[in-house]
Amino acid sequence: MDDLWTNLSKTDSPIVLYGMGNGADKIIRVLEEKGIAFNGVFSSDGFQKSGKTFHGFDVTTLSELEKKYGSLTVLMCFGSQRKEVIENVKQIKSKHSFFAPDVPVYGNILFDADYYSENKNRFDYVCSLLADDISKKTFENTVKYKLTGNVDYLFECEVEQTNPYDSFLNLNDNETFLDLGAYRGDTVFEFLQNVRDYNEIIAVEPDIKTFAKLEKNLSELKRTTLINAAVSSVSKKGMFCMNGSRGSNYSGKRLKEIDYIAVDNIISSPITYIKADVEGAELDFIMGAKKTISKLKPKMQIACYHRSEDLFTIPEAVLNIRDDYKVYMRHFSSLPAWDTIYYFV
Repeated sequence: MDDLWTNLSKTDSPIVLYGMGNGADKIIRVLEEKGIAFNGVFSSDGFQKSGKTFHGFDVTTLSELEKKYGSLTVLMCFGSQRKEVIENVKQIKSKHSFFAPDVPVYGNILFDADYYSENKNRFDYVCSLLADDISKKTFENTVKYKLTGNVDYLFECEVEQTNPYDSFLNLNDNETFLDLGAYRGDTVFEFLQNVRDYNEIIAVEPDIKTFAKLEKNLSELKRTTLINAAVSSVSKKGMFCMNGSRGSNYSGKRLKEIDYIAVDNIISSPITYIKADVEGAELDFIMGAKKTISKLKPKMQIACYHRSEDLFTIPEAVLNIRDDYKVYMRHFSSLPAWDTIYYFV
């Protein structure tokens, strides 16, 4: 199977970028490395600003590019879970060749045909371990999507947010829930929708502004501990980029010193359920939770969409600590594959 970049190098239709910002910058870097030219940039209706330029192109509308070029190859350069955005994607896709290139959120490993070929044995091994047919289809479609940029592979395997709770998580009313990357409390409230009661909630969020919103949103919850810290393999002081958004991360320009914590050093009642969506530090979390995983075997949901290697390194790391987990994989509505999760039960 040829990868997206090979196919783009062969296309005769003008290539245009849908969206601007960091995602577009990353895609442009790959296009330049591959010697692939693009012909324009457009944004969604309502986002155009008079005189706005991006990488030397006037930011225009899709209709203006259609008038100029006719049939297009459109590259989506941002991520979204919003229904109206995804519906717009489907409308564009019905008229033009449409792709959402997979470029890593963190790290420099591009998921292309060479990368897949070099690691095929690891991909095949992880897929063979998955516990149900939905997981296997999700894994296979995620790999195909990452290679081709074809969003149909994601549409074909997405499930409702309730699926893990309804099918295999089996949460009870005495869980101690550790939410790593708690943001403003979204996944705490998701947890609460799926239990009648709980033992304790521990929510960890590093960004200072976001943490203040988390405190406000969870202020009325009982038996809840909030920790303003980042996750690491060891507890320490370190720098963290404060963006006040989901994009807050472990590198960047707005760096401030904060506490880093290892899960094994969190003093609490025995943890039974962990969610980890920690902006590319998922392996660090696992390394700092070896004792907790080995001794307590908590149920876990771990994001696997930040780095190209996450698809195999995350299950490998967990199963190296305990090999008696069942491993599931689910993808929820999102473009690109940013809401793709491993579950360990």
